[in-house]
Amino acid sequence: MSEIEKAVFAGGCFWCAEAIFKMLKGVKDVTAGYSGGDKENPNYKDVSSGQTGHVEAVQVEYDPSEISYEELLDVFWHTHNPTEVNRQGPDTGSQYQAVIFYHDEKQKKLAEESKQNLTKELDQPIATQILPFKNFFKAEEEHQDYFAKNPHAPYCQIVIKPKVEKMMSSLRSVAIR
Repeated sequence: MSEIEKAVFAGGCFWCAEAIFKMLKGVKDVTAGYSGGDKENPNYKDVSSGQTGHVEAVQVEYDPSEISYEELLDVFWHTHNPTEVNRQGPDTGSQYQAVIFYHDEKQKKLAEESKQNLTKELDQPIATQILPFKNFFKAEEEHQDYFAKNPHAPYCQIVIKPKVEKMMSSLRSVAIR
């Protein structure tokens, strides 16, 4: 068995990203949280103020023998709008900026290559940033497994469910649980 690796992605609302990454075969755990800022142990209110430098993110723990980092990148790129700055859909503010936080030079290289390929494909500037991993703070318990716990909440029905359905129908390169 391979050693579990970590990837951290911010693609707007962490509820959406968590729901999508949890569906992938080879993903062992997904944690909603905050990453990239300077405030230690921030909470939702802190991050929502836009004053912490943190973005809503997910930490994905995965088995690289079952799913590759490249496959995780593919899912990430196709489940957020990489051309938007400080927003994703209805969610606006610096805490929703899309970011790939790389843990090592291999992740950095793969992320940059995938961004270059997407830039050619879209023929538009990509706003998603690629930054070195600095920190990750787990969000409050009410934010963990949000979609699974609240499938009928309006935000889940209007925003998360369509993203999950789109991913299930369009990404054939990765295995769904």
